[in-house]
Amino acid sequence: MPDRRYSAEEVDAAVAALADPERFAHAQEIVTHAAPGLQHVLNEALAEGGWFGGAHEAQISRVALDEDPEERLRAIRTLVAEETRLGMLVGVAVGLELAHELMRSHETHETNETHETGDER
Repeated sequence: MPDRRYSAEEVDAAVAALADPERFAHAQEIVTHAAPGLQHVLNEALAEGGWFGGAHEAQISRVALDEDPEERLRAIRTLVAEETRLGMLVGVAVGLELAHELMRSHETHETNETHETGDER
């Protein structure tokens, strides 16, 4: 099964649907259940992408040692915001792949049931 491609309109509609508290609550339940495994996958993806390598560590050290308290505070806020955005974007990519995997698994399960029972659904 080829991976499904989504149009910008489909993505916009899906993001808007997340405003429904019931739909978002179910997503939160799934993520809470899968959090330990997802954290590992997210960490691996960030490490493989080189997001938190030597350059990142050097930037943290530079910021931490800044003698100007105002500049240090501004730089820390900037680093936290950048890390948050990056984690969110990589997390969304992981979430999309998780959804695709769940769809593939569901389709495989339904196909196996149809073959075992001879029941066309």
